[in-house]
Amino acid sequence: MPFGPGGSADLVARILGQRLTESLGQSVIVENRPGAGAMLGNELVAKSPPDGYTLTIGTLGPFAVNQSLFRKVPYDSQRDFAPVTLTGASSHVLVVHPSMPVKSMMELIALAKQRPGQLSFASSGIGNATHLTGELFKSMAGVDVVHVPYKGGGAAVADLIGGHVGFSFASMPSALPHVRGGKLRALAVAPAQRVPSAPELPTVAESGLPGFSSEDWQGVLAPAKTPQDIVMRLNGEIHKVLGTAEVREKLDAQGFQVRLSTPQQFAELIRSESTKWAKIVKEANIRID
Repeated sequence: MPFGPGGSADLVARILGQRLTESLGQSVIVENRPGAGAMLGNELVAKSPPDGYTLTIGTLGPFAVNQSLFRKVPYDSQRDFAPVTLTGASSHVLVVHPSMPVKSMMELIALAKQRPGQLSFASSGIGNATHLTGELFKSMAGVDVVHVPYKGGGAAVADLIGGHVGFSFASMPSALPHVRGGKLRALAVAPAQRVPSAPELPTVAESGLPGFSSEDWQGVLAPAKTPQDIVMRLNGEIHKVLGTAEVREKLDAQGFQVRLSTPQQFAELIRSESTKWAKIVKEANIRID
């Protein structure tokens, strides 16, 4: 688990760990190894024996964006991994601390324009989807806000609840429980369409930034050269777990939509997304050394 505990990827990993332990009859341990834009944990997996016993949860940032953002990445997201299956996509929600004097996205934009360089937004790491969604918001809204990266969505949300940062495009699984508990205020959701788990929330596009759309996909990957029969066994077992109504309902309530795939379909998604985001990163002149 290349992020810290508490985010959407961690939630899916722990559900898989528990259910696969039951179906495979052996312990499946979730080990959090956050840091360096998720590259620390992913490098460990890339260099592990290709026997199916060490896996990673891959998300948009580390697998489709890091190669364009960072000068040096210790693995190749397409050559050094064997995709197993897509698991789904997590929507992002624009949230602020309740003490912030804003009740809508446009009010947040107005406040940011009144205080250039003073408001900050939290992300779960440099170059991942929460960061890029925030950068897209900055660009389209024309605001000057400061990016504050954390080692995972849980830590970012915790500091937002504590009032240490102004807002965040947090993953819905990590943010919704705190919205419902009154610890955060939700203003809008980032996908092009409203999210079933929170239909009352408008999209960012509806709220005043037409054409805005962002969501984070994730899936399971093994080291490259993992035998095909092992990859397909894992694919089938993960599909069984995520295909149950109980698990789908639990994840949907947290803003995570289950989407399954073949290994080949997941590999093609990584290729196409890498091409798409490389273009966007270049045009925005984003570079991290």
